[in-house]
Amino acid sequence: MKISELSARSGVALPTVKYYLREGLLMPGEPTSATGARYGSEHIRRLGLIRALSGAGLAIPRIRAVLRLIEATEYSEFETFGRAIAQLPPYVDVAPDAEFPRAKKVLDFLGQVYEPRYVGVAHLEQALIGLEDAGLTLSETRLRAYGEHIRAIAEVEIELMPTASTEEGTSTEEAIRYAVLGTAMYEPVLMALRRLAHQDLAAVKHSHHIE
Repeated sequence: MKISELSARSGVALPTVKYYLREGLLMPGEPTSATGARYGSEHIRRLGLIRALSGAGLAIPRIRAVLRLIEATEYSEFETFGRAIAQLPPYVDVAPDAEFPRAKKVLDFLGQVYEPRYVGVAHLEQALIGLEDAGLTLSETRLRAYGEHIRAIAEVEIELMPTASTEEGTSTEEAIRYAVLGTAMYEPVLMALRRLAHQDLAAVKHSHHIE
């Protein structure tokens, strides 16, 4: 298909498609002349991914970093997903020799195996510092409950995650799409459901009190 048809079928404005091509976010089409090129279904899929990442709030440099991971071969699947997730907010600058004493204490309490370089460890450390600054504590009762239920949610998500296996017809692009967009788009759902559960439990408690 020509670039005009690619724009029409993808729903991405033609100037935006050309911008993505110039920025290297969209791979070049197959040349058909000095000024023309042919595009295929892989370009439609890539434009869909770019739109989704942009919709999740990622700036162009962050989107470029995620897309580069799709083509990367030097990282393990675990490292690829970790680097992709690191493109999502909240952003943290982690020094190579950084230590995370609060996060380590929590993860040791939960008995979880973890890689210190994984961005989630830095996120946890940052969140725990925020609790301290607010004068709040994370009791063992709360932590045990959080750990148990969050792990159950994570088990379902990992079970549903596609693996980057060509034999199963699943590409690295699809796996990264699931990991990044799944994290970005499902976390607000979890937060909203938690708040609604608070409201429901409070209403039930209030009704029992009245009785």
